[in-house]
Amino acid sequence: SVKNIKTKEFPGIPTDLQAQLMVLMCKAKGKSSITENIFENRFMHVAELQRLGANITTKNNKAYIDGNTKFIGAEVMSSDLRASVALVLAASVAQGKSVINRIYHLDRGYEKIENKLKNIGVKIKRLKR
Repeated sequence: SVKNIKTKEFPGIPTDLQAQLMVLMCKAKGKSSITENIFENRFMHVAELQRLGANITTKNNKAYIDGNTKFIGAEVMSSDLRASVALVLAASVAQGKSVINRIYHLDRGYEKIENKLKNIGVKIKRLKR
């Protein structure tokens, strides 16, 4: 199981991976935590992961994650690039259909990600709204 991580400057754990690592911690056995030491207000993705079934609480710069999450499909909203990819990862392993709004954030860092995910078996499509 993953236990506790703290974001730090290089060569530590980068804050840009924090949201993705949180998804991994949601699926891992046991309890984990993430301490965000670089930026304030860096847990905006937590509420959206909770909509997908994650059991996460936050206090100040720390997130507490209960593992063994069974993500469930839901409609969620992306707030930035890091949150976008975390939500895509969580939705990819969720039971049922998910819709991720404001996915344009994802395009800033991941070119044609839906094609790459389809190649590994993820059922994904981009909706026009």
